[in-house]
Amino acid sequence: MTCINRRDLGLLVLRVGTGAVLAAHGTQKLFGWFGGGGIEGTAAAMEHMGFRPGKQSAVAAGLGEAGGGALLALGLATPAAGAAAAGAMAGAVAVHAPAGFFAQGGGFEYPAFLGFTAAAIGVAGAGRYSLDHASGHVVDRPWTVALAFLGSAAAAALVVGRRAQDQGDGDPEAERAEADASPEAGTSA
Repeated sequence: MTCINRRDLGLLVLRVGTGAVLAAHGTQKLFGWFGGGGIEGTAAAMEHMGFRPGKQSAVAAGLGEAGGGALLALGLATPAAGAAAAGAMAGAVAVHAPAGFFAQGGGFEYPAFLGFTAAAIGVAGAGRYSLDHASGHVVDRPWTVALAFLGSAAAAALVVGRRAQDQGDGDPEAERAEADASPEAGTSA
């Protein structure tokens, strides 16, 4: 009789819980489930938040969350699933960062927690009670961890960096050009 391993059982609970939350969040974006905006509503919101093009950003975020979450819950391709979900959450953190840390003030606490949890699962592996284990870890090799996280980090840095650049974050020339173009530019305070 095989003894239940507490570590593997803990990973199962963590994977399923985190994966389900991420998957539900992503299906809001992709399908409009659970009160979400669907692709069109999410695309408009993404454009408003500075992610362009909005539709591609909505699809990428939705797939990172729903796909990454579902794969985490199943324990399949766990490094890629954790990396994809963490990358999607990096975008959410960038949006919420100006409001500070705590979620009650609109801060980045919640997406950061989901991102770090997904990343930790991706690095730790799915454990015994997973499809990765059942498949002999065909898509969960040490090199896939490095490749998945490097790819996700590069993509997140590119997307978040482009958003910051488009918004003129820290670019005095862009801020000056935006101020010159505003209707209040010619008025005095």
